[in-house]
Amino acid sequence: MDAQKVDAFIMANNKFFQDYQVATIKNMLLEADESKWTLVQTLQFKDPTIVLIISLLGGSLGIDRFFIGDMGLGVGKLITCGGFGIWAIVDWFLIMGATRDKNFKKLQAIL
Repeated sequence: MDAQKVDAFIMANNKFFQDYQVATIKNMLLEADESKWTLVQTLQFKDPTIVLIISLLGGSLGIDRFFIGDMGLGVGKLITCGGFGIWAIVDWFLIMGATRDKNFKKLQAIL
């Protein structure tokens, strides 16, 4: 893929990934076939800040985990009321990283 396209993608979508994943993403995109560019452009990533807000408001019901696609963890949080509140508080610190990891896995699946 063209280096300018890759740089533009990284500049526009940097907040959706962990800092240590950006170099790997750049290498994956540079090695990818040009035909995959349209697929990469159409990907919808979850915003970690929005997921944090959802976690603060509805984390004890597992809504944050359902939103990022962790159905099993969402059901677990729903049944236990957020692990009796403890799991919900822990997720306030972990949910942004989990969201960025899910975004990375989504991009990897395409490439």
